Amino acid sequence: MPFKKIFATTCGIAMILMMSPLQAETDKTLKVCAAENEMPYANKQGEGFENKLGLLVGKALNRPVEFVYWPDPRFYVRDYLDKNLCDVTLGVDAGDPRMLTTKPYFRSGYVFISREKDNLDLKTWNSEILSKVQRIAYVPGTPAEEMLRAIGRYNDMFNYSQELVGFKSRRNQYIKYETSKLVNEVASGHAEVAVLWGPAAARYVKASSTPLTLTVIPDESKRADGKPVSQHFSTAMGVRKTDSALVAALNTVIIEQADAIEALLEEEGIPLLDEPEPTQ
Repeated sequence: MPFKKIFATTCGIAMILMMSPLQAETDKTLKVCAAENEMPYANKQGEGFENKLGLLVGKALNRPVEFVYWPDPRFYVRDYLDKNLCDVTLGVDAGDPRMLTTKPYFRSGYVFISREKDNLDLKTWNSEILSKVQRIAYVPGTPAEEMLRAIGRYNDMFNYSQELVGFKSRRNQYIKYETSKLVNEVASGHAEVAVLWGPAAARYVKASSTPLTLTVIPDESKRADGKPVSQHFSTAMGVRKTDSALVAALNTVIIEQADAIEALLEEEGIPLLDEPEPTQ
């Protein structure tokens, strides 16, 4: 083999070996796990804020993005992420034990939603008005349910809550509550208050033709037995437990693209909170 060809080949191999893992991944498709119909997060039409965030992440990594859509939120980690059908999932709890998670890219909380014209004195779960209103819209299985039990309103809201179910799968009875419907319950005056996860409700509060008030619930709620009920949560990105290189790359994106990510979330109307100080 001619010397020049040997030299060029050797240099090429050396350059590959010197490339960082991030550089080596450049141009490799980033497969983003996404819901096929879980708005406002994501859908197949790309209308959710997590669709936009996935594209932002792909651009920052210089990797083309392919969304891999799942139909059922209960099984997507097992059936999609763990089986290598997708690489990264957005909008998971920081520290989710099923996967490696990044540093949080935002923190938000549960909110009270009411009509502006009703001028309700809604500040905390101890607000007196919550004992007087006729209907409170909420999603079962969330902190809202725990606190409705704590203030003695769970039983008289049970039948109304069942009326709000928007979807039930034929298999395994997967029940879905449409956040847009619950916000509209308040906008229409059918319910006086809704208690929802802020990021899920923000788009519909912002778009409502009836002016609505969104109040972040302080993170100081307690059940009747004194046990705290968290109202604020930090959100991260997740990858397979074996994919430490990708989680490191995503952490870099979260730091370097912090302003762009914040702008995207603020455009959505999501109430953003500061991360708590680390405990010693």
